[in-house]
Amino acid sequence: MNGLIHKKHFMLVLLAILSVVLYGLDYILLGSIRELSVWFLGNLAFLPLYIIFVTLMVEQIMRERERQNLMRKLNMVIGVFFSEVGNRLLRELSSCVVMGAELRGELRVSGQWGEADFQRALAYLRSHDPQIDSSGHHRQLLKDFLIARRGFLVGLLENQSLLEHEQFTDLLWAVFHLLEELDARDSLDEMTTADREHLNGDIKRAFGYLSREWVFYMRHLKEDYPYLFSLAVRMNPMVEHPDPHVY
Repeated sequence: MNGLIHKKHFMLVLLAILSVVLYGLDYILLGSIRELSVWFLGNLAFLPLYIIFVTLMVEQIMRERERQNLMRKLNMVIGVFFSEVGNRLLRELSSCVVMGAELRGELRVSGQWGEADFQRALAYLRSHDPQIDSSGHHRQLLKDFLIARRGFLVGLLENQSLLEHEQFTDLLWAVFHLLEELDARDSLDEMTTADREHLNGDIKRAFGYLSREWVFYMRHLKEDYPYLFSLAVRMNPMVEHPDPHVY
């Protein structure tokens, strides 16, 4: 620490000496204290503007660096979510979508996908209104899976950094609400029509958030982590029989 302070003091002294030397050269070349004084006062008048400009530039650079670091950490958390919960949950929820073959075709991400393909998939999800039909065995499987992951989901909701990612936070709340709705019912076999439709609505909401975030996450892997993207493509939850092997 003391060494760093000494280096800073040395740099300040060196800059001061350099300034004196340069003004001395100006005086030798011009031979006029008046002109040198005018130049000095002119530079001094602009000094506050220089400080403001440099300060704003440095603050902008620091904010951008902090934003990039935050997004890197958030993407790590999102990656853990999809590894532990998201991929399996997307597979379970997509099985409740009526006529889901078209949906799976639109989300069949391949290694050749580019930005236009990801944008097309997102546009499809924004415009598509899926119909949900959760039969009894789907509901029970979904309930058992989410209850087993309750602690993990609660831990994510307690992560303060996720508050910076509004869409992902909405996804977590939608999934957690679905968990609470399923857990509140002792039996999922005998349900009234109104109750079944209410639960279908909760599944639809969670699926909408989850599918969009999954496409964003796959695009992130494609851009920044090609080796992770390769495995994610092979284990695509929208494929009927995902296979990790490379052929």
